[in-house]
Amino acid sequence: MLSKILIVLFLFFIIGSLFSGLFYLVRDKGASERTVRALTVRISLSVLLFALLMIGYATGVLQPHGLGG
Repeated sequence: MLSKILIVLFLFFIIGSLFSGLFYLVRDKGASERTVRALTVRISLSVLLFALLMIGYATGVLQPHGLGG
């Protein structure tokens, strides 16, 4: 259960960083580094989440399941 909560929190932070990048892009009109920083944070969080998912699968903490049937 804790792993699912952690995954959802990561997804919320990734989406929040994406929208902050959009906000800075519109507000600063691309003249500052805040947009690049926000998108760098989003990419870093995405890569970290992917790595944690792979580690969780490799250690058996996360188990795949089918889509039914």
